[in-house]
Amino acid sequence: MTGSTRTFPYFLFLAALTLGASPVITRETVLQIDPAQTKVEFTLGDVLHTVRGEFHLKRGDIHFDPATGAAGGELVVDAASGASGSDARDSRMHKNILESDRYPEIVFRPDRIDGKVVSEGPSHVQLHGIFSIHGADHEISVPVEVQASGGQYAATAKFAVPYVKWGMKNPSTLILRVSQQVDIAIHTVAKAR
Repeated sequence: MTGSTRTFPYFLFLAALTLGASPVITRETVLQIDPAQTKVEFTLGDVLHTVRGEFHLKRGDIHFDPATGAAGGELVVDAASGASGSDARDSRMHKNILESDRYPEIVFRPDRIDGKVVSEGPSHVQLHGIFSIHGADHEISVPVEVQASGGQYAATAKFAVPYVKWGMKNPSTLILRVSQQVDIAIHTVAKAR
C-alpha cells in the first residue's frame, strides 16, 4: 500500500467523526404537522396561582431549505379553542383579551431556520418568522428542539408572548394581578412528505 492509500481509511474515519452519526438534511424538506399529535399549552402566572390551558392546532406545515435556511409554511391555531378549565375565565379571555370572534386564528409563518436539522437524532435550531395574533404581526425567533427518527420529527418549542405589549388587554383587577406575558409550549409531531 502506498502512503496515500493508507491515509484514505483514516480520512473516512475523521470525516465520520466530524459529521457525526446523524447526517444533516441536504435537500428541501416539507413537514406535515399532525394536529392530533400537537399540544399548544399556555401558562399565565398570577400572585395567587398559575393558570394553565391549551389551544388546538387547526393545521400546519413547514418547508425549509437546509442549504440556505429559508423556510415557509404556517401553523394555524384555533383561537376560540383556548381553554383553562374555568368557563368564566375562558369567556373573559375570548371576549376581552383575544377577541376570538373577531380574530379567530393565531398563525405562525416561519421564514428562516438558524441551525441544522439532522435526519436522525436530536437537533437544536431557532425558527424565525412572523407570529400573527389579535390582528397584528410580530417578528419572533423561537428555540426548537427536534428529535428525528425514520422520517418523523418530534419537536418542542417554548417562547413567551408579551400580550399586553402587543396591544391586548391585561386581565388584572384590583385584587388579581397576572403576568403581562403568557408562556407558550408547543409539542408536535411532523412527518416528511
